[in-house]
Amino acid sequence: MAAAHFSRLGWSGIAATLVFLGLVSQSCAGRLPGSRQKLEVQKHLNRLNKPAVKTIQSPDGDTIDCVHISHQPAFDHPFLKDHMIQTRPSFSPEGLFAEEKVSTESNQGTNPITQLWHVNGKCPEDTIPIRRTKTDDVLRASSVKRYGKKKHRAIPKPRSPDPDLVNESGHQHAIAYVEGDKYYGAKATINVWEPKIQQPNEFSLSQIWILGGSFGQDLNSIEAGWQVSPDLYGDNNTRLFTYWTSDAYQATGCYNLLCSGFIQINSEVAMGASISPVSGFRNSQYDISILVWKDPKEGNWWMQFGNGYVLGYWPSFLFSYLADSASMIEWGGEVVNSEPDGQHTSTQMGSGRFPEEGFGKSSYFRNIQVVDSSNNLKAPKGIGTFTEQSNCYDVQTGSNEDWGHYFYFGGPGRNPNCP
Repeated sequence: MAAAHFSRLGWSGIAATLVFLGLVSQSCAGRLPGSRQKLEVQKHLNRLNKPAVKTIQSPDGDTIDCVHISHQPAFDHPFLKDHMIQTRPSFSPEGLFAEEKVSTESNQGTNPITQLWHVNGKCPEDTIPIRRTKTDDVLRASSVKRYGKKKHRAIPKPRSPDPDLVNESGHQHAIAYVEGDKYYGAKATINVWEPKIQQPNEFSLSQIWILGGSFGQDLNSIEAGWQVSPDLYGDNNTRLFTYWTSDAYQATGCYNLLCSGFIQINSEVAMGASISPVSGFRNSQYDISILVWKDPKEGNWWMQFGNGYVLGYWPSFLFSYLADSASMIEWGGEVVNSEPDGQHTSTQMGSGRFPEEGFGKSSYFRNIQVVDSSNNLKAPKGIGTFTEQSNCYDVQTGSNEDWGHYFYFGGPGRNPNCP
């Protein structure tokens, strides 16, 4: 009887009913999929959301599933079926990797890193926390296949002969970079803010890029930092993220754990979960340290968050150029400018303030370093800067004893000089 009633309603009637029952949001109801696409979405959710040992509700509305380490999405990859999980790197850039370094407690006496979900519980040993993907998350993507992926041509290309080439996808940047050597990793301490986003299909992020290959179809990239992305997460929270691709964002790679690739070993930090607290204008400043490096023995690319949180690794077979080394490192900000109403977006980068405003007002990267072929952290040589439109978002570098090499960056987007 119910099925017959629904078939008489038609899709618009079903959509209205589901909104009324609270089963889907108003925005998704407008494009409620046909039964074939609904099936596709459900299949995708079943692939991503693994059986949980324990489930934790986060105050921001996220559900965090504690999934056994051997059941994580990485192991859906055909090449990882018989993979032995590397429980720690063989070496870190600070020298031989001691077992206690993998402990989730920082040894440096700094404040523990907090993600909002921690207030309601922790994941048990031998599990990893995974942010559960909801139907609405997938429906916000342009297609099920593109869910969790960046758009093509989302890479800042300094010194491009054709400025339009860089901005083809509407992505804008304010970055510092080094090139011309072989790099085996990078580190930075990144100021954390919550920039305002004008349109839901835009984002703002601050990250490290580890790049290999040309800027053509074969670009390899490993990326990590923080982002605000309403399209990806359904809110305006600042979230920790990673990304990888081995073909310039075409078919391979994804954000966080939204495809097979990154192998997580840490039970404390969830990729894609909210970071708390964030910096305030003329108020307390918060930052996060991120280190990505290539283990010289096994060849995998590892990520460390803070001082003692080793998150996991990207197996080197995922990449072509990065299987050897990186040819360029970039640090900085990226936004999407969709030019709403034919004007530049007012989506903020960093704190939404220009670099010259300095500490407490403008956003920064400090202690930026690269990892050399001897697996040592070194000051970068010959730092360049790049921005498409410095009247919208800008970058200024400096160096001193405490902060090493650093830069301030960002901006408000649309303003009288950036129409």
